[in-house]
Amino acid sequence: MQWIIRDVPLGANIQKVRMKSGLTQEELVTQMQNHGSSMSRSTLANIEAGTRNIKACDLKIMKKILKVDYDDFFKD
Repeated sequence: MQWIIRDVPLGANIQKVRMKSGLTQEELVTQMQNHGSSMSRSTLANIEAGTRNIKACDLKIMKKILKVDYDDFFKD
């Protein structure tokens, strides 16, 4: 599996976008699972904390649910 190189605060940006949308971690993960993701709430928490990377397929699902552009995740 290939990972995205951490050169931007991806996890913090994901958290900001999620919170702006008004979703809890549990609510976002539930919606992601309904779209085929196997992500758990603890995995999302670790991603947002910057201690774990995110799969590209999960980022794609997250983008669709949160109705944002990829640029929103990759801001410096």
